[in-house]
Amino acid sequence: MAIRSQLLKGVLPACILAVIDSQPVYGYELAQKLEESGLPEISDGTIYPILLRLQKQKLVYSEMRPSESGGPKRKYYFLTAEGKNELWQMRAEWGAIASPVSTMLKEDPSNV
Repeated sequence: MAIRSQLLKGVLPACILAVIDSQPVYGYELAQKLEESGLPEISDGTIYPILLRLQKQKLVYSEMRPSESGGPKRKYYFLTAEGKNELWQMRAEWGAIASPVSTMLKEDPSNV
């Protein structure tokens, strides 16, 4: 589990920005969307500090909005122009490293 945690630590901010880019979300909804994308078990204790850091970096901003279910207001997160630019850069960097890393980590059948 420690390896997964360390790998996620580096890419989770980009994943969060990507989710928010597709549509503004509140915290619980963000966790659900991450899970739907194949990243289960991302706790609130992980998500909210990242959201706070992204806000401090002015990559996202939040706004209180009425709940669609009629409950209390929820804090929705939106991407700023700087956040969109950062996400674009993260996507470019990911594209540059994901393929070579995947190639290097594939098991070589000749070594088995």
